[in-house]
Amino acid sequence: MRSLARELAFKLIFERLFVKENYTFDEEFFVSLKKDEDKNFSKSIVLSFEKNKNLLEKYIKENLIGYEIERVYKVDLALMFEALTEIYILNTPPQIVVNEVVNLAKKYSTEKSGRFINGVLSSILKSNRLQEKKQGV
Repeated sequence: MRSLARELAFKLIFERLFVKENYTFDEEFFVSLKKDEDKNFSKSIVLSFEKNKNLLEKYIKENLIGYEIERVYKVDLALMFEALTEIYILNTPPQIVVNEVVNLAKKYSTEKSGRFINGVLSSILKSNRLQEKKQGV
């Protein structure tokens, strides 16, 4: 199930925010996912995050109003990274991803995190659509 694959990818991204050097993951991380399709999906999220972290971080920084990225809860930050990876790198429909991430925020973060994450992601999606229109995409 993709929800479980997303949740596992979020957990690995969260871990990656703390482990900066010599980070690797092995197949044991993905044992809980029964289908190869789900394992591959989860891996693709994590690997795509790794390759595109700087770009995704830039999107978040540009759309945080009244916050510094260093002050954002790491759980919330990992959830935003997971969502943006899926939306911009893996081309998953934003509505699905945002809904899933907000549900994960309810499970793993604070009472207000879902609204905060939704607001930041909405701001990013709107600003990037405007940029695409300006560039003629």
